[in-house]
Amino acid sequence: MRGADLIAKTLSNAGVKVIFTLSGNQIMPIFDACIDVGIRLIHTRHEGAAVYMADAYAQLTGQVGVAMITAAPGFASGLGPLYTSHMAESPILLLSGDSPRSQDGLGSFQELDQVAISTPLTKLSLRPKAADELGYDVARALRTAASGRPGPVHMALPFDLLNNDIGDVPVPTAMDCAAEILTPTDHAINTIVNAVATAARPVVIAGPALNTTRTGDLISSLADALDAPVIPMESPRGLNDPSLGAFASVLAKADLIVSLGKNLDFTTGFATAPAFAEKTKIIIIDPDADTLDRARRAAGSRLLLAAQADAHITAAALIPAAKGGARAAWRQEMAEAILSRKGMDATSTSLPMRPEVLCAAVQRHLDAGEDSILIVDGGEFGQWAQACLTANSRVINGPSGSIGGALCYALAAKIARPAANVVVLMGDGTAGFHFSEFETAHRYGADFMAIIGNDARWNAEYQIQLRDYGEARLNECELNPTQYDRAVIGLGGHGETITDPADLDAAIARAAKSGLPSCLNVMIEGLSAPAAPAH
Repeated sequence: MRGADLIAKTLSNAGVKVIFTLSGNQIMPIFDACIDVGIRLIHTRHEGAAVYMADAYAQLTGQVGVAMITAAPGFASGLGPLYTSHMAESPILLLSGDSPRSQDGLGSFQELDQVAISTPLTKLSLRPKAADELGYDVARALRTAASGRPGPVHMALPFDLLNNDIGDVPVPTAMDCAAEILTPTDHAINTIVNAVATAARPVVIAGPALNTTRTGDLISSLADALDAPVIPMESPRGLNDPSLGAFASVLAKADLIVSLGKNLDFTTGFATAPAFAEKTKIIIIDPDADTLDRARRAAGSRLLLAAQADAHITAAALIPAAKGGARAAWRQEMAEAILSRKGMDATSTSLPMRPEVLCAAVQRHLDAGEDSILIVDGGEFGQWAQACLTANSRVINGPSGSIGGALCYALAAKIARPAANVVVLMGDGTAGFHFSEFETAHRYGADFMAIIGNDARWNAEYQIQLRDYGEARLNECELNPTQYDRAVIGLGGHGETITDPADLDAAIARAAKSGLPSCLNVMIEGLSAPAAPAH
């Protein structure tokens, strides 16, 4: 058995069925080893795309997503998406090829200290030292990715270790790779329950790992048990997240805020006024000790409890322990605030069409599907989509604020749930990042529907220039009104350009029936998203 075989067998024992990858010299032994254990390789067109796909796959399946890319320049191409997965709290394992250990310090081909580079972006980054320990190292990596606050881990795999003959060594089991659970104490549960029960206007905020895509009915069940609003937060715009409407104005009235796995960082105004009222009491539950220390500094005397525990496990434990309340009016006020949208007209027939008109047509399509997955990129049109559209399963660009990964997310969604109705929305700027993955989608039969809101500009930055510097200072944020649909046709998909709102429903229906990865290139008016500007 080779080192590569030990890696593949360990991954297989852990339940890994898919690896998103882009080939390269140093990882070809693992390509070979995957044949014997039945792990499917999804071969992408860019290393960053492979990492994005692993991220979405993890979010949609609850499993550790695995990406595999080659050394040095290949590894470097995956760093942006690695940061995105870190901020999104997605458990992924990034395997990267590396130069042989036997050639360390000799100027080997693509020699690079990958561990030093990836360490700030991961929960764990390591370079194995011995071929017969590769199974243990993989098990440790998988366990770390899924334990505590989920997140990415990285293994740089020396080429010689992959090829070394190690004989018959033990292969780690699924149990060896399983997440470690950090349960809350009875004291922590009782403190939260009693604090919520005695508060007049409590609010529970939750981190990205507790969104409804990943936890199903957990959030709604917790809200009913506590009789308090429970609000997952996963946008870089934080309290100004367009999908949260006027949430910020109501949160400022809260007399108790319980944070379950949510960083008290820039997205929450650092837990200070005006985001949090000056006398608001704060409780934070988080598996990360550094996060708790930061919360203690931010909250000061307002902090009732800072306890180390898994947020998901804590939320589940609170449901049977909760004492309820009589806060229907408070919950209604919060719900109405979140649903509030100013200045929107989804029935407008003006040209170019307004973004919310396009979103309304997409919502009709999502509502008609039994299993719909909504994917939304960043950028200004992405904020419109996040504000206007809902689905039981949703993947967005997350707290990193990155753009360009949505096409990759959509492809991974079809791999994870082939029968699902996958719809991805992005602006014309973000579409350009990984456009070649339409070819990957066609190659693997991933028939998602991509809708490009085309305003022929980098509109988020255009709006910043317009707001902060004035119309006379607009500078280099314009794009061509490109017919992206034609390019998609050339890559094997279905494509149409739409300019009239009256044509939307029929065009969406044709794309859905095409059985191909599709692109609807919709010409829209470049408007500012219906929320406060980005931080």
